[in-house]
Amino acid sequence: MFGLFGRRQATDHSESGLIKHVNASTFKQEVLESDIPVLVDFWAPWCGPCRMLAPILEDIAREYQGRLKVVKLNTDENPITANAYGIQGIPTLILFTRGFARERLVGLMPKQHIMAKILPHLPAEAPATAGNTETV
Repeated sequence: MFGLFGRRQATDHSESGLIKHVNASTFKQEVLESDIPVLVDFWAPWCGPCRMLAPILEDIAREYQGRLKVVKLNTDENPITANAYGIQGIPTLILFTRGFARERLVGLMPKQHIMAKILPHLPAEAPATAGNTETV
């Protein structure tokens, strides 16, 4: 485990661009006001299990694109938001739908366990407006 001065540099594990980083000022718009369910990954760059969870979240974001938004919130940089949701350990995943926290998962876990908790909350298909940039 890393001490206070042993923290590693933050790395963005969302090379695909499917996972957005949010902060205290964007949390309301990106998470609470979202039209589709949002899975928030409360993480920190020095957290080994958080880094191990990143590729799993990439897979989920890719597979459920349009039906689920996956975002990351760095708890070191946004402690007030993390505290507001009672984050005591990381990684913690919280699924939000219509502005409310519906599911909470703490710790590193396999994709199947994550999906078993969040699939019941996802729409059967992507809303017509999700990802649609064409004008009618």
